[in-house]
Amino acid sequence: MRTPHDAELQERLMRYAAIDTQSDETSHSQPSTACQLDLSRLLVQELKDMGAQDVTLTEYGVVLATIPGTTEGPVMGWCAHVDTAPQFNASGVKPVLHARYNGGDISFADAPGRRLGPDISTHLADCVGHDIITASGMTLLGGDDKAGVAIIMTAARHLLQNQEIKHGRIRLAFTPDEEIGRGVDPRLPADMGCDFAYTFDGSKPGEVEHETFSADRAIVTIEGVSVHPGLAKDKLVNAMHLAAKVIDTLPQVTLTPETTSGAQGFIHATDISGGAARVRIGFIVRDFERAGLADKGALLTRVCETIAATEPRAQITCEITPQYRNMRYWLEEDMTPVHLAHAAVNDVGLEPVSIPIRGGTDGSRLTEMGLPCPNIFTGMQEIHGPLEWISVQDMGKACEVALRLAQRATGAVE
Repeated sequence: MRTPHDAELQERLMRYAAIDTQSDETSHSQPSTACQLDLSRLLVQELKDMGAQDVTLTEYGVVLATIPGTTEGPVMGWCAHVDTAPQFNASGVKPVLHARYNGGDISFADAPGRRLGPDISTHLADCVGHDIITASGMTLLGGDDKAGVAIIMTAARHLLQNQEIKHGRIRLAFTPDEEIGRGVDPRLPADMGCDFAYTFDGSKPGEVEHETFSADRAIVTIEGVSVHPGLAKDKLVNAMHLAAKVIDTLPQVTLTPETTSGAQGFIHATDISGGAARVRIGFIVRDFERAGLADKGALLTRVCETIAATEPRAQITCEITPQYRNMRYWLEEDMTPVHLAHAAVNDVGLEPVSIPIRGGTDGSRLTEMGLPCPNIFTGMQEIHGPLEWISVQDMGKACEVALRLAQRATGAVE
């Protein structure tokens, strides 16, 4: 069933998705890519045009704005990130609308060999008759998290144009670089200035997430010995060979993303670069518990030390950097924001679902830094790849949840 916001959500997502905003982990700038600011500056102008107050693009790349309250109540935050994932091509996105989905296969204009159907993505079976948005087959769509951006912008405009709706002050934040774990600047919680917040960065309708992975990033650097290959006998130490040994020595059957599920963590080799003289391997380390995360980091370190011991002429280092921690550790002290979200989900006719998510959000960092911030669904599916899709109607439900949250926080609805 269509919601009153579907047309606006569809238009916003397709327009935002066409703007390149891919983040780059190798960059040291803030934001990591200048293209993210193209969307951020557009949001600044749109927020001003709709009548939002305190609209700012901070020096660290976050768009902040205020929806003034129409009654007394706690200050709530709504957050989404503008960047798209670096794991797959996200340049030149061409959003495609598949109106009134008929339940069969969806094809892709720019990649005829690809197809999407309920056998691949099971939630499609629940979306017959919905309006589905995909990319054209050669890029991801970027609904993660431009769907969240579209939902917040649509809900904000609705509240600003309907002053009779009772709600407290709402602070909006659109962050860069969430996909590379750098979306939450240390200044952000204070600059948002709210009592609690929600990221709109989840998946299936009804999901309210308050438990995430804890996460570290690891960089393994291998320095070999470079010698002309014609003169290399007993002198050359090929860093690529040692890199292969590091990856091969790690458990392949029980500790990789493709072999784990549920509450199991993993060590995931995400990228590799270099040559015979020097190799850099990037890893992400994930576990729901702090102890499990530390154990996996220690395992990776031991593997590097073991391989280094086989070739003393090489240098192998493993640098582990914290990214975020399971928001449950802090939210379980006061579950009020979670219970409020469950009630709002019920209000729009959905069953609340709260299961640990095998990922993280900006809300993980915000919560750890003192701003409670559960995660709300947007409808995004098959993210970070060319089969990514989203139902406009699912987005509409998320928009309705946002509006009910605004009212419930003030006691305007019981």
